[in-house]
Amino acid sequence: MANTYTQIHIHVIFAVQNRQSLIHKKWRADLFKYISGIITNHEHKALQINGVADHIHLLIGFRPTQSLSELVKYVKQDSSKWVNQNKYINGRFSWQKGYAAFSHSASQVSQVIRYIQNQEMHHKKESFREEYLDFLDKYEVDFDERYIFKPVS
Repeated sequence: MANTYTQIHIHVIFAVQNRQSLIHKKWRADLFKYISGIITNHEHKALQINGVADHIHLLIGFRPTQSLSELVKYVKQDSSKWVNQNKYINGRFSWQKGYAAFSHSASQVSQVIRYIQNQEMHHKKESFREEYLDFLDKYEVDFDERYIFKPVS
């Protein structure tokens, strides 16, 4: 896209299917590197990726050459395939349907990066469900309670 200049920063959050704690520390960093590669191959920029056992956060420098839903579809599809091909878990790995995405200004990027980097500390104080609802409330996103992640029993 000649003569097209953008600055779009998107924070994406999504969970493992049924919010199972399947992303193990021993291969988590490799998963994040793989996802970074997917994002780069789609001509976007992975600014920060991190998460815990049941969900991940991505901060993406997003180019308007592709829809966000299409990019997230490829990230989930290709990373699930990668986890399964590497046999990192017993059974089948997949991501839960849906995701949350929030835009940020350039002045917020370093703060969002720090937030994503500190996921393990953050989730010692707050559950994923609480975090997710906080984001939806903070960004005034209308949602249907039926489709919000249920607490893990």
